[in-house]
Amino acid sequence: MMADSERIDKYLWAIRVFKTRTEATDACKGGKVKVAGANAKPSRSVKPGEVIDVRKGAVQYSYRVKETIDKRVGARLVPEYAENLTPQSEIDKLKAPVETFFLRRDRGTGRPTKKDRRSMEDAWDQLDYNNVIEEIPDDIIERFGLSDEDI
Repeated sequence: MMADSERIDKYLWAIRVFKTRTEATDACKGGKVKVAGANAKPSRSVKPGEVIDVRKGAVQYSYRVKETIDKRVGARLVPEYAENLTPQSEIDKLKAPVETFFLRRDRGTGRPTKKDRRSMEDAWDQLDYNNVIEEIPDDIIERFGLSDEDI
C-alpha cells in the first residue's frame, strides 16, 4: 500500500538505509536524522519531494523522497522510491583508512563530556582525508594529543 505520507523511521527501513526498523527509530531519537535541517522524530511523516539527511558514522547521507512506501523492498527497487543525493566526498569517507585519525584519551579519564564529544565531532567534520597533520587545527591537535605518528 502506498500512502501520500509515511513515518520516517518506517520509510528509512523500507528503502534499506537501516537494517531494522528499530535502528531507524533509534537514529531518529538520537538526532541522526534531519529533514529540512531539523531533527526528525520517528513518527514524523515524510512526503514526496522532501530531502532526508542521515548521519551514519562519519558519513552524512542525503536522500530525496520520490514516493513513499511502507513495505521493505529489494535493493534494485529502491531508486523508484528514493534518490540518493549523497555527495561523492561523503562516500569517499567510507574508503578512508580508520587509522588516519585517532583521538587519544588518557586512561582513567572516563567517558567524554558533552563538550569533548562535540569537539571530536567537529574534528571529524573538519577532517579532509587528504590533509596532513599541519592542516588540522592546533587546538584539536593539542586537546587530543595528536602527533605525526598518529596520522
